[in-house]
Amino acid sequence: MIYTVNIKNPKLTGVISLPASKSISNRMLIIQALCPVDFKIRNISTSDDTKVLINALKNCNTELFDIGAAGTTMRFLTAYFSTLPGVRTLTGSERMKKRPIDELVNILQQFGAEIQYTEDENFPPLKIEGKKLCAVPVTIRGDISSQFITALLLIAPYLDGHFGLTIEQKILSKDYIMMTIKLMEMYGINIVWDNKTIHVNRGQYVPQDISIESDWSSASYWFEMISLTENSTIELIGLQPESLQGDSVLPDLFNSLGVETTFTNSGIILKSKPATCQFFEYDFTNCPDLVQTIAVTLVANRIPFKLSGLDNLSIKETDRIEALITEFKKFGVTINKESNSCLFWSGDETIQALDDILIETYHDHRMALAFAPLSLKTGKIKIENPAVVSKSYPNFWNDLKEAGFDIYESRIN
Repeated sequence: MIYTVNIKNPKLTGVISLPASKSISNRMLIIQALCPVDFKIRNISTSDDTKVLINALKNCNTELFDIGAAGTTMRFLTAYFSTLPGVRTLTGSERMKKRPIDELVNILQQFGAEIQYTEDENFPPLKIEGKKLCAVPVTIRGDISSQFITALLLIAPYLDGHFGLTIEQKILSKDYIMMTIKLMEMYGINIVWDNKTIHVNRGQYVPQDISIESDWSSASYWFEMISLTENSTIELIGLQPESLQGDSVLPDLFNSLGVETTFTNSGIILKSKPATCQFFEYDFTNCPDLVQTIAVTLVANRIPFKLSGLDNLSIKETDRIEALITEFKKFGVTINKESNSCLFWSGDETIQALDDILIETYHDHRMALAFAPLSLKTGKIKIENPAVVSKSYPNFWNDLKEAGFDIYESRIN
């Protein structure tokens, strides 16, 4: 399936109800599963990743769990199932089977977990025999997925022994770790982050109802659209100024890229304004999910850039660095990389608006989400496998139509 995205009116208007935060939703589901007393989670994410996690937690007596491309779910369930009596096998998509998980498994095994690789060593699928675990002091690299650290933290209060996790080297996506810690503290867990070591006291989660805030990473595509237009206004419902999400840095990032942000009682209002940025440089260590959105915005506006802190983008749903480089070449734009942790562009090239350009998504939702707004500059754009957006933003295409886009589908020959 291919979607062709056209813009009917270059002046965008509308009120958009954003999806709930997938990151917060998935953490809260594990907290809820471990809590001895049930509580309500309102406004939970409707993303594929969250649906997969909900289904797995509801059917814990199942022996085989296929979580598809849901990386967060794979990491969280690996830790959670290690503490839950019974034997279960976790598998996923072909891409998931190529995403290493040994750093997490090694630590769980030090706690006494019974985990076996059923195919390739260090990669899913995993056969897990749940049992009582005992924490011992352990060390983990900070330059791997923050989801490994979060998976360990979420189960930490229920382990025997003292949980002390020392993080070495540069910490990637630190804001996601802080999100986990803040949520755990909200639910009654005492945590101390002393220098490089996170200490978690044994305890139990205290039940309380929660309403999940809207997703800032989903908002990024609307910031992008406003940046690429003039005289446009979009209201986004459900965003909070005091957010747990690292991607809430968006108003600052886009301030010089032509977007004025105003907070209201219900969310934010985005308005077009003249862009003032001459060269964009930023370290995305704490907000890597914004890289594709920012890169497309900058190329479309012909603003040279240097984007750093991209260390783990190559092990996401796809190798996002190579995917960006490949897709930009279709527009006559050459993006350069440095040590697989930095992208830079001189700004000398102008995107070529060719009718036959098809954006490959590589089964990565953020490729589709970030490139679709480029139609505001090219007139139209074709997106392969558009359904992939359901991983994080299921209603994206309908929201685009509401804002003034024309979208029609065709089959791949």
